[in-house]
Amino acid sequence: MTEPPARRLLLVHAHPDDESINNGATMAAYAADGAAVTLVTCTLGEEGEVIPAELAHLAADREDTLGAHRVGELAAAMKELGVADHRFLGGTGRYRDSGMTGTEQNHRPGAFWAADVDEAAAHLVEVIREVRPQVLVTYDPDGGYGHPDHIQAHRVAMRAVDLAGEAAFRADLGAPHTVAKVYWNRVPRSVAEERFRDLAAALPDSPWTATATVADVPGVVDDARVTTEIDGRARAGAKAAAMRAHATQIEVREPLFALSNGLAQPILDIEYYELVRGASGAAPGARETDLFAGLDLEGAHR
Repeated sequence: MTEPPARRLLLVHAHPDDESINNGATMAAYAADGAAVTLVTCTLGEEGEVIPAELAHLAADREDTLGAHRVGELAAAMKELGVADHRFLGGTGRYRDSGMTGTEQNHRPGAFWAADVDEAAAHLVEVIREVRPQVLVTYDPDGGYGHPDHIQAHRVAMRAVDLAGEAAFRADLGAPHTVAKVYWNRVPRSVAEERFRDLAAALPDSPWTATATVADVPGVVDDARVTTEIDGRARAGAKAAAMRAHATQIEVREPLFALSNGLAQPILDIEYYELVRGASGAAPGARETDLFAGLDLEGAHR
């Protein structure tokens, strides 16, 4: 029997494309370095706005076939990042995109926002006990920017981390496993402000005439809260290619991208995190440069 890779990373995201925007460089870097990288996506993103006019017929208020199309986009993006293990929570289509806050989609049958947290978490517990990651990455309690599915992904991920380690919980889902470190996606405020100041120079060579603002970037926090940074500059091309694969949702003109609002943003090739569970592997006052820093990888096959 082949031993699993010593380093195992699990990421939990709400919709296809969230992973590439937030963690594309990190995922590509660890995959290229031989770590096992697993992505769990909670919905198909059925309620997303469609950017290309020729694909507008896919939208939820027309054919309602966007979710199936985005499954293909996600597969193409993962190929660009070198990630072979990507799954949908509870199976493809188990939970539906809940739409934006306050919309009727929040309460439709099957909407992720309306799902029972423990029931949804059990699906993730099964993945955790199978993959046995040392590190899990997800959103903060606000989901980064308040989207219902992002908030629910946070709740489900954190609950699953707790339940996966409890021997009394669902022995049929595998042997208990404790996730050693949990991170939330972050962007230091100083970095966001600097990168947006630099946008002016790149904007004339782009198809956009206006920019987003720092307030539009999910997960921006004061610098002191950021514990970890992953230098993904060597994988910036892979991240941009993965984002480009999500063509219904993202337009990419390196070093910029835009969502359906047509407002330019910088593509971040250094990605940032806040360690919220587990011990930091960095010296006091310093940031980690490895999500696995401080872990005993000699016993990684346990």
